[in-house]
Formats: sequence, structure tokens, C-alpha cells
Amino acid sequence: MDERVSAPAAPAVIAPAPERFARWENTRRGIYRFRSNGMAMFGLIILISLFIIAVLAPYIVPFPEHATTGVNPANRLQPPSSEHWFGTDRVGRDIFSRVSLGTGLALRVGSTIIIIATVIGVTLGAIAGYFGGWVDEVLMRVTDIFLAVPALVLAIAITAALGRGINNAMIGISIVWWPGYARLTRSLILALREEPFVEAAFGIGAGHIRILFRHVLPNAISPIIVKMTTDFGFAVLTAAALGF
Repeated sequence: MDERVSAPAAPAVIAPAPERFARWENTRRGIYRFRSNGMAMFGLIILISLFIIAVLAPYIVPFPEHATTGVNPANRLQPPSSEHWFGTDRVGRDIFSRVSLGTGLALRVGSTIIIIATVIGVTLGAIAGYFGGWVDEVLMRVTDIFLAVPALVLAIAITAALGRGINNAMIGISIVWWPGYARLTRSLILALREEPFVEAAFGIGAGHIRILFRHVLPNAISPIIVKMTTDFGFAVLTAAALGF
């Protein structure tokens, strides 16, 4: 009687998910291109330096008390020296200490305003551009109302209604800053929603929300990031203007 011994089955090889592999490959290529760009690396070094200064300023500046007090008329308008790297102002305060300590506040103000405005504007603009119709009309008319009023005047009115304080100022500026992001995102979504990959995603059963936020919006993120970086400085200047 023949006894046939069957060879053990080879273990199944699980192939990596194509989507995850493609995402990792795109990320790797993006990092390589970024590292190969000298200007991009130079900008990254400057950005990291600013964050380091913002975090360590309270511990490394020579005159931390000069951020709010430290009036010394005897040292007014001193030129740069080993003791006062940037000199002193008209009441004798060390300018280097004040600039370094103000870096953290400027980063916090600019980041908060831009993030809040981006979230509001991108969400409303994406919904308006993707769904169109009466949704688009209503959201864009609301956007036009905000754009019709000078941003600084409206920010002053909102801040005055909320009360004094840097937090209320950031909220007021954020409320008037989002229309630009809404307009930009809407124009990008209007172009992307007609692409074949959107029809393919809808054909395999993906819902509108998934298509919008998973497939369409990520392809529009680059111009939005560029606008965020250019608006950062203007947001800080606007917050400073409210202080006057």
C-alpha cells in the first residue's frame, strides 16, 4: 500500500497593502526632494532656530525682567555692546531680551490665528466647492459679507465685544481671516471634483464625505500650505496693530 506523504504547504506570503506602500513611497520621495533642496533646508534651519529661541528665551536672555518692567533711564538708547547685544530702547530696556521673549508670543499668536482660520475656511470652502448648488450659494454669500467689511475694522469690533486680552484678539482675527481660505479651497475643489479618480471612488461605493476629505482635499493641500506660510507674518502684524 502506497503511502503518499504530501509536502507541507508553503506559508502564504502576505503582500503589503498597495495603498500603504504607495503612501510610504511618496513620503520617502518627498523627504528626499526636500533634503536635496538647499533653500528648503536653509529655511528649515531658520524655522527650527526660531522655535528653539521661543522655547529657551525665558532661560537664556540676560534681562528677562525687561519684557514687562526693568525701566532704567540711565541706560537709555545704548548702542549694541557685549552686555546689550541689540542695544537698549528709550527707557533703558535690553532690546535683545525683549525680542527673544517676544518670539514665543509671536509664534503662538500667528500659529493660533492661521490654524483656526484654515480649519474654518478650508472646511466651508471644500463643502461649497464639492456640493455646489444652494450650499455653494449660501456659503459664498456669507463669505462675501465678511469680505465686504475691512478685516481690521471687523477684528477690532469683535475683539472689543469679546473683551481685552491677547486670546480674544486671536479669536477676533481668526474670525475675519478665514474667507480667503474658503475662496481658495472652493476654487481648487471645483477643479478637482471633475477628475476621473473622483468618479472612480464614487463608482466603488465611497460616500461623499469620504471622497471629499480622503481623496479630493489632500490633492488641494499644497496651495493652502503656501497661503498659510505667507499669511503667518500678516497675522502677527494684524495682532500687533490691534494693540494700538
